[in-house]
Amino acid sequence: MAEPGKTFEFKDRTAEFEEKDIKDNMIMGIFAYLSILVLIPLFAAKDSKYARFHANQGIVLCIVSILFSIVISILTRIPFIGWLFAVIGSIIGLVWLVYAVLGIVDVVNGKARELPFIGGIRILK
Repeated sequence: MAEPGKTFEFKDRTAEFEEKDIKDNMIMGIFAYLSILVLIPLFAAKDSKYARFHANQGIVLCIVSILFSIVISILTRIPFIGWLFAVIGSIIGLVWLVYAVLGIVDVVNGKARELPFIGGIRILK
């Protein structure tokens, strides 16, 4: 959480990871934010805490995206207001893209920051 008087910040957990682990698994971290490619770091870098952190973020992002897509696809079938849900779905798609880019930028910069709102969800231990 952000401290009073500071801009919106994400929880930075970079200090929890070894520098060698971060450098050795940057590519795996990038894969974690590319939808189904999240499976690559899960199997190829299963001993890396850094890759698992980003894989967890990617899995949560993917699951949330799928759930929103299902809900939006159902709601767009409502007569007269379905178009509104289609617009909302497009906005959610853009947010998903922004989250993926934020995650990739963090990986490239050697950071481990949680994604806004969904980053605190833990699927992988």
